[in-house]
Amino acid sequence: MNVLRFSSGVLGNAAGLFLFLAPMVTFKRIISSRSTEQFSGVPYVMTFLNCIVFTWYGLPFVSRNNLLISTINGIGGVIEFTYVVIFLMYAQKKERTKVMGLFALIMTVFLAIASVSLLALHGNTRKFFCGVAAALFSTIMFASPLSVMRMVIKTKSVEFMPFFLSLFAFLCGTSWLTYGLLSGDPFVIVPNGLGTGLGIAQLILYAIYCKNKGHTQNAIKDDFTEMDPEKIDQTKKPDSCHP
Repeated sequence: MNVLRFSSGVLGNAAGLFLFLAPMVTFKRIISSRSTEQFSGVPYVMTFLNCIVFTWYGLPFVSRNNLLISTINGIGGVIEFTYVVIFLMYAQKKERTKVMGLFALIMTVFLAIASVSLLALHGNTRKFFCGVAAALFSTIMFASPLSVMRMVIKTKSVEFMPFFLSLFAFLCGTSWLTYGLLSGDPFVIVPNGLGTGLGIAQLILYAIYCKNKGHTQNAIKDDFTEMDPEKIDQTKKPDSCHP
């Protein structure tokens, strides 16, 4: 059982690393165009929060035998912070202000969690408190693509839902769900079970609407007219269907 648990944790680390690196294609596009276009910075901020909270949860003085959780989430935190910085560099003022405000909020929340758990709680109480926080924010992170999925359904375009991000979200969720089941850790099981389900849903949407990417520019514009009129001029028409 311990060997299977360790193996699933290693697979989770590998899948997690690919998940964290998957947006590099998106950020290469952002840097090249010097614009964040219609991409949202919220998922990267929420993923950063998830990483730092789970890094804290996996430390030996919070929960034992969960160092594999800390290693990948620590690496992921550095990567996601880099994405947030790049996003802020190229985002429009309104989007930059929103993302900076959200980032300040999540850092305040994390510092509060760390301080309370370190100074006021001990033993299983500390683990429970940090575990609930980690599961909650991980659930929010996995749910953050829901707005993008809504846009995909409405516009019938997957341009702003990168394939590899969806694929590795599914693989990462599956690996850590297995790890959580073998560990009997509900704080790992619950969010990663949700993440696995949402990953499957995103892959299904990609399979359905991939071939429509070249025919939905007007629909994308209409959708963002409702969401943020200032962004319409940045919408670009995709050339082909590829991840």
